[in-house]
Amino acid sequence: MILKRVGALSLAKIMGVTYTAFGLLAGLFVAAVSMLGATLGSGQNALPGAGAGVFAVVFFPVLYGVIGFVGGFVVASVYNVAASAIGGVELEFTQESGKS
Repeated sequence: MILKRVGALSLAKIMGVTYTAFGLLAGLFVAAVSMLGATLGSGQNALPGAGAGVFAVVFFPVLYGVIGFVGGFVVASVYNVAASAIGGVELEFTQESGKS
């Protein structure tokens, strides 16, 4: 089998959701580090660190999701142009008997 075309919007949606999940993980990591820094800080220096952590949890998933969506759309579009010009990717599948 040869993969001749990839649905650009389909790939964009999948990559957008996947990157959003990665963005949430990155945001939680930054938030944890920021909160740790806020507890080590004193007085006025503690509040901005805590705010940066909350901001990261909200902003990173949105940013990563948008980048993943746009990137997925671009990659699928470029693949479709290349596949129509030089052929698609050859895929090989096997079917296991007795499993559905």
